[in-house]
Amino acid sequence: MVKKVAQKPSQKTVDEATQIARATQKPGQDKEQTKLIAKGIQNGIELYKKQQKAKARAASKAKKQSIKQKNNEENALPLEDIVNGTRATSNPLPWFLLVISWIFFGAYIVLM
Repeated sequence: MVKKVAQKPSQKTVDEATQIARATQKPGQDKEQTKLIAKGIQNGIELYKKQQKAKARAASKAKKQSIKQKNNEENALPLEDIVNGTRATSNPLPWFLLVISWIFFGAYIVLM
């Protein structure tokens, strides 16, 4: 059985929790009570940071998967067209330019 070693909280987290606990301190509150409140706030901050890291990892993973899937889809389309023997042309401009160039070429040959 592997024991998880609790990481020591960063000094920034401890300072932030202490500052918040002191800001919300009630008159007549003991130092021990303030320390307990600071500890609770510190745990809350650490939990929040863990959740944000998990969300960031999940978002990054989803982004990578969507990019990978998009690349796979883009690569798969031309193979299907080659197998079927058809090529989908969505842009008529190259054909138009080809026809025009042959017309001008023919006119050049005839007039020369």
